[in-house]
Amino acid sequence: MTDKQFVNNLFDVKGKVALLTGATGALGKAVATGYGLAGMKVFVTGRSEDKCKALCDELSAQGIECGYSTGDPAVEADVIKIVNDAVDKFGEINVLLTAAGYNNPQPIVEQDLTEWKKIMDSDVQGTWLFCKYAGEQMIKQGKGGKVIIVSSARSKMGMAGYTGYCTAKAGIDLMAQSLACEWTAKYKINVNTINPTVFRSDLTEWMFDPESAVYKNFLRRLPVGRLGEPEDFVGPCIFLASSASDFMTGANVAVDGGYWAN
Repeated sequence: MTDKQFVNNLFDVKGKVALLTGATGALGKAVATGYGLAGMKVFVTGRSEDKCKALCDELSAQGIECGYSTGDPAVEADVIKIVNDAVDKFGEINVLLTAAGYNNPQPIVEQDLTEWKKIMDSDVQGTWLFCKYAGEQMIKQGKGGKVIIVSSARSKMGMAGYTGYCTAKAGIDLMAQSLACEWTAKYKINVNTINPTVFRSDLTEWMFDPESAVYKNFLRRLPVGRLGEPEDFVGPCIFLASSASDFMTGANVAVDGGYWAN
């Protein structure tokens, strides 16, 4: 029934435990902060001990309950350890957000197999492993859960030099849809992706010069009239972690400034 209590609780995520991969990147850090300020307990992970500790210290200074563990998302033993560390810290996992990834654009005839596999391992294998082991934990808990996979607008739009990245992100979209079929009705675990376009980070800062040809050309494809900022993803990720999205699963959510529409 739609009443005041129902509406007031729709976006309430207080007390939920979120495990975030790629948490020291621009998007991961913004969402980790947003989750924490919304009252969630945040467990962050990445490859760098120094970066993870610094992020956790920063979150803790804002009154956010935080823990961290380090490892390679493409290494099974590391993923198992991280999931176990999160459960040891907070007792459970209610939300998984996978934001770890890698890209190295190159023409296919110039890119060697090792580099292509690195892209696939970081973007696909790492996501699959965290879904497997965090999902196993959620199933064991018997309380449902939310899985949010960071994909890309490139999952449905090819680009020269992106045969690794586009393929990987397309695979992630279908992974989410397959897991939705596997988990949602049976275990009440919703699985969705967000599909960003270019947003500000250390790697993309060069694209934000308003006088550059790259910026002007890209802006023509964005109906929202600007490039993305990491904070643009906090709201959608809170929504997908909350009961407001209970009837959504297997969705590839365009958080792309309208890029897919143009």
